[in-house]
Amino acid sequence: MLSAPARSWLPSVLFVGAILAGSVVGLTAPTVAGVLSSATDALVLLLVAALFAGVRPDGLAALRRAPRAVGLVLVVNLFLVPLVALAVTAWLPGEALRLGVLLYCLAPCTDWFLGFTRLAGGDTVAGAALVPVQLTVQILLFPLWLAVLTGAGATSGGGGVGLGAGSEIGGGGVLPALALWFLLPAAAGVAFRLALRALPPRWGARALGVVDRAVPVLIAAVILAVFASHVRTILGEPSAFVAVLAAVAVFFAVCFVLAEAVAALMRSPRPERVLLGVATSARNAPLMLALTTIALPDEPVVQAAIVLGMLIEFPHLVVITQLLRRRTRREARLTPPPSPAQAAVARQSTQGGGVGTW
Repeated sequence: MLSAPARSWLPSVLFVGAILAGSVVGLTAPTVAGVLSSATDALVLLLVAALFAGVRPDGLAALRRAPRAVGLVLVVNLFLVPLVALAVTAWLPGEALRLGVLLYCLAPCTDWFLGFTRLAGGDTVAGAALVPVQLTVQILLFPLWLAVLTGAGATSGGGGVGLGAGSEIGGGGVLPALALWFLLPAAAGVAFRLALRALPPRWGARALGVVDRAVPVLIAAVILAVFASHVRTILGEPSAFVAVLAAVAVFFAVCFVLAEAVAALMRSPRPERVLLGVATSARNAPLMLALTTIALPDEPVVQAAIVLGMLIEFPHLVVITQLLRRRTRREARLTPPPSPAQAAVARQSTQGGGVGTW
């Protein structure tokens, strides 16, 4: 049985494998690449449905129990993190690369961050409350961010990695596509989860477990199709994608330092500080990959930039989780034992619902 930190490395390995396999197929088997390209839409639909089937419904009830922690994470994720993202992406070559990294950085995670929060001893009750709030906000903001970052029907040059002239960025192009290709499978995923309530709890839990385990496989399948279809375009500027990896690494480092500074300024208790550190270090790459594939289907550079962000994110989450766990244990040794009432509150704050790591 793998430990949780070991399991958390598996998505990165899976995604790297999908990139390599897709690149090989795209370069050596154009017929197979064409088949994979035609399957991309179906894979994205399945991914969106699986993501929404996995959303836990207990978050809104938890919101009343941890309003301060939820508010603090939202302020950092929605107001401070975008400033960091704009700063670290300003030097990237090409508008498409900048757009992809920005879309990746602007969407806080709504699923697996809870697993890392629990591992590090953070407040998972507040984390569960964040899931529906952050998910709703980022879906509503996606068309707005897209329009603000690119302009309606924007084009760009610069190193051959700009948005194409045929891209419909404005609301007239994005909103109908999102309604057709995103809202319908999202509704199907929610309906699937609701239908499971009619089953015995044991069967429903097994079905949700299957869906959770299918998500990384579906993401890898989308990555495989994207790289198989567009590998020649993506590999046209290899140095540009090295710059993407560097920008994402800097982004996560700055965000973690920022979260630590905010927690110190607000004198956050230990579980809240851990939650803030993890929640600002995890991004919702699967949802952004799905939305971007729907809204900008002919922009493989934008999609590839989001995929590359995921390769940095998981190792970063593993590292900071270990750092936070060690600090939590060290502080616990130096802190007097809590009263029974304080111990009960602490147990409640770290046993909230949510998904685990993959």
